[in-house]
Amino acid sequence: MSSTSDTQPTSDTSGQQRQKGGEEPLPLSVDEEELELLRQFDLAWQYGPCTGITRLQRWHRAEQMGLKPPPEVRQVLQSHPGDPRFQCRHFP
Repeated sequence: MSSTSDTQPTSDTSGQQRQKGGEEPLPLSVDEEELELLRQFDLAWQYGPCTGITRLQRWHRAEQMGLKPPPEVRQVLQSHPGDPRFQCRHFP
């Protein structure tokens, strides 16, 4: 039976990885940082509901409604076309 080491990285609520045992946070990869930005966009209800549409569709709808969605979100989405990790919201 295998056991988990105390140095396994975990994610905290800010999206940063940290080592168990109180060690310093590990830096996030670029993909992890971008996915965290998208998760924050998913949770921002001021841009309207996100069920049944892609993140990019939601971004465009918010823009058309004058809600000023973050341009960085659109840049991330456009830099990962066809990648469902980036295009679709995934519930934990």
